Amino acid sequence: MFLRRKKKPRLKRKLLLVLLLLILWLNHRAIAEMVYPLHHQEVIYHYSEVKNLDPLLVAAIIKTESNFQANATSPKGARGLMQLMPETASWVAEQTGNGPLNTEALYNPETNIQLGTWYLADLLELFEGDVVLATAAYNAGRGNVKKWLDQQHWTGQRKTIDQIPFVETRQYIRRVLWNYKVYYYLYGEGQARRYDID
Repeated sequence: MFLRRKKKPRLKRKLLLVLLLLILWLNHRAIAEMVYPLHHQEVIYHYSEVKNLDPLLVAAIIKTESNFQANATSPKGARGLMQLMPETASWVAEQTGNGPLNTEALYNPETNIQLGTWYLADLLELFEGDVVLATAAYNAGRGNVKKWLDQQHWTGQRKTIDQIPFVETRQYIRRVLWNYKVYYYLYGEGQARRYDID
């Protein structure tokens, strides 16, 4: 004998799913802000203003580099929120007249953001405000980016990121640019992005 399955449980599941999706939609911004936090906002905005940077680009780099974990250390030895290599941080500290640097200070959010924003601003100046090139250099080093451009391995354009020899750098640029868009959506208060990334 053929038994019919009850339709009520399916209907209940569908209604529950619709209700869940509605709740997510109504709270999507709050949920997104939990996934994309803006910790250390005062410090980020202060040092971004000092170096004439977009603070939401700095936040995007921090999100990509350390996910806002101040005590993060990479397998290669980069430290803190903006994942600065001790050698790079020491060089920045010397350039800014704040050296010598105790590398443990890189775990201090204010110190890390101060040095990291200086370094990012220096890269943006070197690459004439091009965020894609500066972001590539932040990850792979300015020497590598200059070499790729000089040897015509990469045109330097966003649309040709796949020409970059380092897979990690390609992925890094894409993540930073995505995070930058998300941070602008969440925290940009309707302002236009300072850097053109499209």
